[in-house]
Amino acid sequence: MDYGLADILRLIGSLGLFLYGMKLMSEALQKVAGDKMRSILAAMTSNRVKGVFTGVLITALIQSSSATTVMVVSFVNAGLLSLVESVGVIMGANIGTTVTAWLISILGFKVSMSAISLPLIGLGLPFLFSQNRSKKNWGELIMGFALLFIGLQFLKTSMPDIKNNPEILNFLTNYTDMGFATTLLFMGIGTLLTILIQSSSATMALTLVMCNSGWISFEIAAAMVLGENIGTTITANLAAMIANTSAKRAARAHLIFNSIGVIWMLLVLPYFLDATAWVSQNFFGQGDAFTDAAAVPVTLSLFHTGFNILNVLLMIWFAKFIVKVVTTLVPVREDVEEEFKLQHIKTGTLSTPEANLFLAKKEISTYAKSTKKMFGYAKQAFNETNDKSFNKLFDKINQREDESDDMEIEIANFLTSVSETRLSKENSERVRAYFKMVSDIESVGDSALNLAKAMKRKRDQKAWFPQELRDNINKMFDLIDNALDMMLDNTTKDFSEVNVKKAWEIEREINDYRTALKTEHLANVEEKKYKYQAGIIYNDMFCECEKIGDYCINVSEAMNEVK
Repeated sequence: MDYGLADILRLIGSLGLFLYGMKLMSEALQKVAGDKMRSILAAMTSNRVKGVFTGVLITALIQSSSATTVMVVSFVNAGLLSLVESVGVIMGANIGTTVTAWLISILGFKVSMSAISLPLIGLGLPFLFSQNRSKKNWGELIMGFALLFIGLQFLKTSMPDIKNNPEILNFLTNYTDMGFATTLLFMGIGTLLTILIQSSSATMALTLVMCNSGWISFEIAAAMVLGENIGTTITANLAAMIANTSAKRAARAHLIFNSIGVIWMLLVLPYFLDATAWVSQNFFGQGDAFTDAAAVPVTLSLFHTGFNILNVLLMIWFAKFIVKVVTTLVPVREDVEEEFKLQHIKTGTLSTPEANLFLAKKEISTYAKSTKKMFGYAKQAFNETNDKSFNKLFDKINQREDESDDMEIEIANFLTSVSETRLSKENSERVRAYFKMVSDIESVGDSALNLAKAMKRKRDQKAWFPQELRDNINKMFDLIDNALDMMLDNTTKDFSEVNVKKAWEIEREINDYRTALKTEHLANVEEKKYKYQAGIIYNDMFCECEKIGDYCINVSEAMNEVK
């Protein structure tokens, strides 16, 4: 019987069900683990060995090395992990992701999980309709686990029967006796499949099923596993193309680590396969993987884990060297690394609201820092005597303001997508606070541009400021700097640690100084100490500064209102 279109679609559908089950299980695990994952990562020290074990634990828990990598990159961006420490965690993630293969090998092929998958769905169903968020997450976890193994069962039955379709095996045999070229060919297939499916775990499952069905031999399957190790890093590098320098470096480190591992493994592959088959026979009670298809799943899982553990043991001593290499490969380019660019949420998002809100908070803090720098340009422009230099600063402020508007929209869109998920009362309050903070930070950028425009009018109209007015504006600028520093400091803190009292003291000082300047200004206008046009611009400038003070206190207040 020919293997027709319906059979191909059945095979793709089986893979889709497996992928959906894995996605559901992974996301539910992340929700169940919640802040625990972050606290484990945040507790990291410079101990690389500790980093490896952290990577193993987190990835084994959440069943997604990609999610671990995203968290690692966000922590590097936040300054909570150094690049050297992140390399250790990424190495551990490679070992942790092999747990999936063991689950499939032991439960999927040795135990009839499909027989208990439906009862598991029955067990998880009531939890899905629970009002309790924690129970709902556990329900999704059980459902995902069950769907994963139902998908695996369909995969096994959807694979073409070689006895009835010998031409498939004949097609493969044309490429199985080319020696080292065969290894490279199937390694390439493993890489390509992982890039297409976007999941090394799913590709591993497909490889295990193909082995169990007798499609491919143990040696060819091992070559595909090596390809999968490279494929999973290419996906991360594609995602990092739109990310910042730290994210690019972490992704490159992952690629270099896995690529070097694959290269040395290719050199010793025949010996390592023999050793793995011997361990599988003598310690795991399996048959000879070279001749017995039923023994391949466990032996291949052993190969996968053994390779990654050995690679980590070898490469962990070169973590600092890898960091030097990626730092050279991805330098910081001032002309490209602009201020108003997303640093955190563009590196990818996690499935848990808690993790996404963590990324959003880091992004908002970066946004605040960038906006403070924009105000710094305005300060610099006010004291600039050279027209050409002033115009350059004005153009820079103008450009940054456009970028600031774009950044506000992107963060707001991200927060909107987070708000559409199931959120706890506390997280809902945080999202509302973040929306207010982003709006006020963007307004600081607007005011910085208004200040620059006032300065440009002053130059165009040749409105002269006496030294007293210049000193007053510079003093007001210093007060605004204090307010921006306080705002920035608060955005880096937890909600419970926000220093709103100090923020209010600075705000009152700004208001009092504005009032004093206004009173003095009105008196000076009556006495005609300076031209009327200069007075209008002067008044606009100190009033605009006072507005920035208002926006700064609004940001701190928004955080303080979250209980």
